[in-house]
Amino acid sequence: MAVVHPVDELSLRGAVEAAKSKLIVPILIGPETKLRAAARETGIDLSAYETLWTEHSHAAAATAASLASERKVEGLMKGSLHTDEFMSPILKDERLHTSRRMSHVFVIDAPAYPRPLFVTDAAVNIYPTLEEKVDIVQNAIELAQALGVALPKVAILSAVETVSPKIRSTLDAAILCKMAERGQITGGVLDGPLAFDNAVSDEAARAKGLHSSVAGRADIFVVPDLEAGNMLAKQLEYLAHAETAGIVLGARLPIVLTSRADKLVPRLASCALALLLVRLREEIRAS
Repeated sequence: MAVVHPVDELSLRGAVEAAKSKLIVPILIGPETKLRAAARETGIDLSAYETLWTEHSHAAAATAASLASERKVEGLMKGSLHTDEFMSPILKDERLHTSRRMSHVFVIDAPAYPRPLFVTDAAVNIYPTLEEKVDIVQNAIELAQALGVALPKVAILSAVETVSPKIRSTLDAAILCKMAERGQITGGVLDGPLAFDNAVSDEAARAKGLHSSVAGRADIFVVPDLEAGNMLAKQLEYLAHAETAGIVLGARLPIVLTSRADKLVPRLASCALALLLVRLREEIRAS
């Protein structure tokens, strides 16, 4: 796992604890002065881990992307840098692309919800088009299946539960559901548009007269845009005491993408997701 610019306590400790938990074998990439300073502050012995020194964070991200495209690492992990800086060289390198659009999924354990929930896309695609949402939905379905949800229920979220020509997300939701009916999206059960209360609450769905196998029991929440998704995920984390993990799908290898403010559990959980995906790919190749 190439760990990009882990030059603060949270990102460096997250990588080291993931290594101690046997989730990753890290390659720490970043400026030597900053990385050694972070190691001193956290009491970590860098000699136990492979390091690659770069001039700055931009160079660290570019080096990691190059290692990935040359298949010298099996995963990438964001450290203490902005998401766009981390993702830019990955998105530019065609060798890291698949036929799918890359998209981010938050996997969330919210204490008040009876099952894991998946929020997408809250970190990569800012204002996704309908075509991009097809890949966003399919990526999330396959991640949910990898985590044992055989037939994920997918809620296409909007502010309302009726189709309105004035609200683009409701039109996208209606089209995505029809595409699923015609086999253009597979592996899940889609419904939308659904307001968030309808997606999570049977009572709210009944009050609005909704009859749906998804309403009140959604697994995957497809948001209209990055702003809505980011707010939703962080509200669950900070106000509902949810634990989160974050990963980018659609690339040739898993990409661990957490917030710079994330503490240890989200970083370990995200590394565990990446390891699971790597092992599943190995099993598929071997079969």
